Amino acid sequence: MKIVIPGGTGQVGKILNRALTADGHDVVVLTRSPAGSPVGSPAYERQVRWDGSTLGDWAAEIDGSDVVINLAGRSVSCRYTRENLEAMMSSRVDSARVVGEAIAAAARPPRAWLQMSTATIYAHRFDAANNEHDGVIGGDEHGVPDYWAYSVKIAKNWEDAQEQAVTPQTRKVALRSAMVMSPDRGGVFDVLSWLTRLGLGGPVAGGQQYVSWIHDHDFVRAIRFLISRDDLPGAVNLAAPGPLPQREFMRKLRSAWRVPVGLPATRHMAEIGALALKSDTELLLKSRRVVPGRLIDAGFVFDHPQWPTAAADLAARRRSE
Repeated sequence: MKIVIPGGTGQVGKILNRALTADGHDVVVLTRSPAGSPVGSPAYERQVRWDGSTLGDWAAEIDGSDVVINLAGRSVSCRYTRENLEAMMSSRVDSARVVGEAIAAAARPPRAWLQMSTATIYAHRFDAANNEHDGVIGGDEHGVPDYWAYSVKIAKNWEDAQEQAVTPQTRKVALRSAMVMSPDRGGVFDVLSWLTRLGLGGPVAGGQQYVSWIHDHDFVRAIRFLISRDDLPGAVNLAAPGPLPQREFMRKLRSAWRVPVGLPATRHMAEIGALALKSDTELLLKSRRVVPGRLIDAGFVFDHPQWPTAAADLAARRRSE
């Protein structure tokens, strides 16, 4: 198959590129800064320039392709300033809109358009898990920072941009993804592991907030599954079926790295740490209790459904590197 991945140069894109090129697919990455393919590397994606907001020559790659997987959007690993939040919004909405325009204009449109979204669309809650059928969409929770609501607005507008695209011959799937855990440098697992090995992998603000996640191998398997299933349009949660409180999540991560203790952090300490890491506390404090209802209903079986074994596998792979 020919698979086009707008915004495919980030961590998740690299995970997919490795797997899909290894599968023998023709992978084309749309990026603002294309790099040349290494000489003598048969399993490497082609990179084509685009600006993420206007139609151009890149649209010819979508015409005649089989699948588009749009991952484009400004990284959430930053301080949530007004400027950064607006950049997150525009980069996601504009890229989804222009991908829809390219598909609509194609003489031979792809049969599937998988659009990255986020599990952050769901409400901050502790009482029950959010699935696609009766999960609570966030934005009006009591007692949470106002900018958390803006994060939900970004997710809603992101999905709306795909939904409003007129692509009758192309099945549309919104990937409400939890944090993708892989041993790659710079990813979420890498950062959390670094903190853990420093002895800082304890509970944050009590640690009762839920963490949703997905192992990188299961993420890739779920993408393959969704590509193959023409009967699965709409929003799909990409999250392991075993979300757990942050306190327990970090305890299992410490066990995987054989680190006996992790210092706890108050909310104020978490703010200082997030500032030092040029990140934001929403990533630490929002309770994301998300489960993969539609995937499980469709018969998808996770290889890594629970965090203890997933963390052990990821740590072992990182050690081997």
